[in-house]
Amino acid sequence: MIRLIDILSALFGLLLGAPLLVLLWIICWLDTRAPLFRQERVGRNQQPFVLIKFRTMRAETVSIATHLADPHAITPLGRWLRQTKLDELPQLWNVLRGEMSLVGPRPCLFNQEELIAERTARGVFNARPGITGLAQVQGIDMSTPELLAKIDAEMLQRLNISQYFHYITITFLGKGTGDRVREKV
Repeated sequence: MIRLIDILSALFGLLLGAPLLVLLWIICWLDTRAPLFRQERVGRNQQPFVLIKFRTMRAETVSIATHLADPHAITPLGRWLRQTKLDELPQLWNVLRGEMSLVGPRPCLFNQEELIAERTARGVFNARPGITGLAQVQGIDMSTPELLAKIDAEMLQRLNISQYFHYITITFLGKGTGDRVREKV
């Protein structure tokens, strides 16, 4: 049932959001000359897939986990895209392709070995990664691998249609700061 909702929502979002996606693509191209960010991530059953987002950092920024990124690499437009979560819209394509779900654990990088081990031990990779989930709305990011994997597993064990729509709604309303770039002190 959730997969059907994912497909219909992603299709509806891509078709209805096409003018916005095109406008954001143009604005991002003017900002960085490389509007889309593509990165190989760990998917369901630890299979690799290429995640697509609007670029929020300068094009020459090193590809690392978000919590390790230099906050000065984020462009002013990128900061706004992150705050509004509009940078995530291209991931609807990943959802439509079956690589992701709207709700699930955020996909990690293959070099995040501690998080991969924690998620493997808890069966988190049995599910599709998601655009949002319990960890994101609670502000838990990948800097705490054990806690993140624990929350991901708890979410997946309890996930039902009601919670699925709840996570989407509160994400849409701007709650949560998971996967944020941390200010350097």
